[in-house]
Amino acid sequence: MEKNLKQQKAAIVKIALFGPESTGKTTLAKQLAEHYNTVWVAEYAREYLQEKWDKEQKICESNDMLPIAYGQTNLENEAVSIANKYLFCDTNLMVTKVFSEVYYNYCDPLLDQAAREHEYDLFFLTDIDVPWEKDDLRDKAEGRESVFAVFKQSLIDNKKPFITLSGDKNSRLKKAIAIIDDLTIAKAMGLSSVDFVQNYTLGIPISTVQKQLKFLQNGISKINLVAPATLYNGILKLSETEFKQKAAFFDTHKSNLKLLKFVPSSGAASRMFKFLNTFLNEFDFENESINAYINRKKDTELSIFIIGMKKFPFFKAVHKKLKEEFIEFDSLERDYKNYYFIKLLMASDYFDFANKPKGILPFHKYITTIATPIEEHLYECGYYCSSNGNSLLHFTVSENHQDQFQSIINLTKNKVEKESGTAIEVSYSYQNKSTDTLAVDLSNNPFRNEMGELLFRPGGHGALIENLNDLNADIIFIKNIDNVIQNNNEKIALYKKALAGTLLELQQQIFSYLNLIELNRVEEKHIEEIIPFLKEKLNVGIADEFDTFTLENKISIIKDSLNRPIRVCGMVKNEGEPGGGPFWVKSENGAVSLQIVESSQVDLNNESEVSILANATHFNPVDLVCGIKNYKNKKFDLNQFVDHNSGFIVEKNTNGKQIKAYELPGLWNGAMAHWLTVFVQVPLITFNPVKTVNDLLKPAHQHQ
Repeated sequence: MEKNLKQQKAAIVKIALFGPESTGKTTLAKQLAEHYNTVWVAEYAREYLQEKWDKEQKICESNDMLPIAYGQTNLENEAVSIANKYLFCDTNLMVTKVFSEVYYNYCDPLLDQAAREHEYDLFFLTDIDVPWEKDDLRDKAEGRESVFAVFKQSLIDNKKPFITLSGDKNSRLKKAIAIIDDLTIAKAMGLSSVDFVQNYTLGIPISTVQKQLKFLQNGISKINLVAPATLYNGILKLSETEFKQKAAFFDTHKSNLKLLKFVPSSGAASRMFKFLNTFLNEFDFENESINAYINRKKDTELSIFIIGMKKFPFFKAVHKKLKEEFIEFDSLERDYKNYYFIKLLMASDYFDFANKPKGILPFHKYITTIATPIEEHLYECGYYCSSNGNSLLHFTVSENHQDQFQSIINLTKNKVEKESGTAIEVSYSYQNKSTDTLAVDLSNNPFRNEMGELLFRPGGHGALIENLNDLNADIIFIKNIDNVIQNNNEKIALYKKALAGTLLELQQQIFSYLNLIELNRVEEKHIEEIIPFLKEKLNVGIADEFDTFTLENKISIIKDSLNRPIRVCGMVKNEGEPGGGPFWVKSENGAVSLQIVESSQVDLNNESEVSILANATHFNPVDLVCGIKNYKNKKFDLNQFVDHNSGFIVEKNTNGKQIKAYELPGLWNGAMAHWLTVFVQVPLITFNPVKTVNDLLKPAHQHQ
């Protein structure tokens, strides 16, 4: 490349404005230079071609491209020496290259090479959504779309980091400033411009990545347990009569309410079949029997699976396929039959159950049909989540699984609606990519895939607070996809409706107090009534010095305490199931509240904390009823009630390499940390998860 086209390097941030003519590049370059108190590089071609027009009345020709490139490079190099931290280039050699190719179907090799080699920290691709302005040097307004497409493709083909700027002059400037400020932070963190654009495309603020890296480097503060929540000390115990009364209260008031059932269901069923995958990978088919493998590995799960094989709802379908594949299948030895049964169940070109979402798997065998969890959740809507004959059911799914969900809905919805007398509207959402989190290696350096790109992973079920926040309903029932039952739906419905009735009773009282505050009618006598309600009914701690506060301050504290989303959570007696449980927890500012805590949040090196954990009496079955509207019937912004300093650090394996990743505060953990929280003991019959395939052999999942 000629010396005249060599770009001068400097330790500044260089931004190139890039796009077709009359797309606001010059205006933006001037605005940005003024904002950052620096210089900008004008378009040399304009000066060069204006002079040519004035002298010769001639427009641009092919042989003008190289002189323009020389002049542009010289202008930029001069500006570099006087720039203040930033330099904004109204144009660049890539623009000259594209114009040469578009208008003359040719680009001088020297220009082509220089355009590819000139580097900028970021290209702003200026959109054509601004009016075209005519002048002596500009072509015509027609065909802007096709020219814009060429400009965009040139950035992609030449692997230049770019972000498209659209909107009017003011919105573009505001957006550009925010991007440049974030880019500056990213570069200070050691991230490249390509990393930054990847981040930006996902919608993840650089400040979020910064925070995640700090968590991964320094760890997350462990939770401060005060005591386990127990009956009459954080967990409400209702009699059967009271359950019926609460359920009746809900039924009486639900006609005015919009009800919705929210079912997190995006995960694959890999854990359900983990022991079967292990068996297929480690079983020595040629040299041992299955019984020998079971004894060698002490694999009781495999033993239970084989003994109960014929009871699984998918047995007949797999067995039928085996007989099609093996003509003499019935004459095979038992070990061969069992081995090939498992093989077909897991094989990607057959049933591939471990890679499918739980929601679409056969869970229950009825006399004439096989039902999936999706169908069971549809039925449940008719039992407890319908108002005026209508029900809303929302699944959070992986985008590539939605069609499989919808196929089952299409086959079963009409039948369920007819039997239940409920019209069910089904909707879906995906985990937002902006909630993905950055993975690092074990030295806390950002982990990159084989393409050299940063690796972002789904942020865990805590990301679903965004999905929940997008919904509009008065009462939302939350239940996991695998927690369904084959029998006793009516009994299950009693307890779900009772939780909803409990919430409505509390909500009515909360709203009455908040309306009183709104009308400026609160007196000391009301305070004396509200404080016991906060403490005893809503488990809200009140500062010891509260009585010394002025009436105005007391009212402010009470309003802040009451004006929050509310959740009523069913809790079952601890039967040794893995997962979170209810505890009294002290925050960093000393406030004590009820929280659902996972064991990974607890300092297991602290004997006192371990003792509290060991004394837990109840378990969280993810059985929630939520109120997400305030006393003015407006939706809360649920993001305002998340403990953003909580979450989980997990270690994973990707392509044989160990990585660490941050997972967001769990949906019912930190994501709801600042909600009003009430725990109610519910019977164990309400909790029937399918964590492994063998759980389908339990009575709750077998036809009686």
